[in-house]
Amino acid sequence: MTERDEVLDIAVIGAGPCAIAVGVAARQAGLRCTLFDKGAVTESVYRYPTYTTFFSGAEKLEIGEVPFTTAGDKPTRREALRYFRRVVAYFGVDVKQYEEVVSVAGQAGDFVLTTRRLSGSERTWRARAVVIATGYFDTPRKLEGVEGSDLPKVVYYFREPFPYWGQDVLVIGAGNSAADAALTTWREGGRVTMVHLFEGLDKGIKPWVRPDIENRILEGAIPALWEHRVTAIRWNEVDVEDLRTGEARTLANDWVLAMTGYVPDPGLLRDLGVSIDPQSGIPSHDRETMRTNVPGVYIAGVVAAGYDANKIFIENGKLHGPLIVADYQAGR
Repeated sequence: MTERDEVLDIAVIGAGPCAIAVGVAARQAGLRCTLFDKGAVTESVYRYPTYTTFFSGAEKLEIGEVPFTTAGDKPTRREALRYFRRVVAYFGVDVKQYEEVVSVAGQAGDFVLTTRRLSGSERTWRARAVVIATGYFDTPRKLEGVEGSDLPKVVYYFREPFPYWGQDVLVIGAGNSAADAALTTWREGGRVTMVHLFEGLDKGIKPWVRPDIENRILEGAIPALWEHRVTAIRWNEVDVEDLRTGEARTLANDWVLAMTGYVPDPGLLRDLGVSIDPQSGIPSHDRETMRTNVPGVYIAGVVAAGYDANKIFIENGKLHGPLIVADYQAGR
């Protein structure tokens, strides 16, 4: 028996902005839709660094034509968290927070989802269609094969610079997250060194951040070891290797901020039989409908980008919701 007698039209796994867009589109179409998330609404945005400012203007993040007003030109993390919750409340989107989907079985028209709440209790739900919108923020790209990478001093989620005052900090990576972590930590009194596998900063660095981090590197305030990799991590030091010469160096170190990016977790998709390209990590799907190769199973948001998370953001991922709902209605 299921927890509830009625069958959902659409069950959405995830409750990030792109999942909310699915829920809003479903509500506008008069469909029965529920979002399930093992964390809070927009858990991924909540995990952003405390003082994050979005790259895009507020209007590009809007869902369901609900205005997003901000104090400045760009929305902050706090403003975004409030806005997305307002959207959920305004449309009455049904969200089951802290309720993880642990398995999905069945076929189009009759899927059965098993969920687990924080208490450990489980319940089941039925749905005619399923949308996987799990994002990628739950699965950071780990430092595989690096001795000591499991030490508590290795941090994959940078929140604030204040714990690192007066500390030797190694920032791994050279993208936006790495640049933000390096700059804010240095400004709050941390001794920061950057290390990156490639020869310079990533191309996608925010235009207002690039000159700042470039100048700090140029003046030596934040040393950058280009074309280097971390080979070992210990409590008070780290070993790095120059990939050009093979030379090894040992650096004093208190913390490692591994800003190495994130990868999607394809577990539920594979369980449902969705084909995933082994090279790109992109699930098989029709971009016009977001329907996968398995009838009744859709994807939304950054999970559709596979290993290249820079292809899909809130700005374009939110467009998946109306596509999915339109296709579902057409097939009823």
